[in-house]
Amino acid sequence: MTEFTLHTVDTAPQEAKERLESAQKKMGFVPNLFAMMAEAPALLEAYQTLDGIYSRTSLTPAQQQVALLAISSVNGCHFCVAAHTGGAKAAKVPEGDIEKLRGLKNPDDPKLNAVARFAKHLVEARGWAKDAEVEAFLEAGFEKQQLLELVIAVSLKTLSNYTNHITGTPLNEELKSLEWQDPRD
Repeated sequence: MTEFTLHTVDTAPQEAKERLESAQKKMGFVPNLFAMMAEAPALLEAYQTLDGIYSRTSLTPAQQQVALLAISSVNGCHFCVAAHTGGAKAAKVPEGDIEKLRGLKNPDDPKLNAVARFAKHLVEARGWAKDAEVEAFLEAGFEKQQLLELVIAVSLKTLSNYTNHITGTPLNEELKSLEWQDPRD
């Protein structure tokens, strides 16, 4: 495997330094995903910008995290599953639903179930959503806007999941307690 640099604020290209410093201040550490993305400052900027946009969608914080966790799980991304497990806990997603998502199952909560199911379907169908899946999502009480906002979630996780797969991003110590083992392994 090609080795990639796990950048620090000091080793990062100039265009990425401010973004890493900002993450350090906000989170108390630099996520290794960002440290890897710093190799391509435009990628780091794209990810952080899209993440900011996604956080302003009409989906609740819990629904946002469920979508990100479901997508990361189906994509087999160890780093992002750990990170979004923490995000789901912070968004008060029920513990049992988090464990189901980590086990590649859908949550019990009907709304969260619909989000996870449709987000995973989008990934597995490569965007060619079946009418029945679209209708099931809408019948669960969501709007077309929220259905399309899940495209942002898939886009966001494509950036991070693929980066992690290519670079072999190690987990930060801060995420070790949330480590994930893909049940398909």
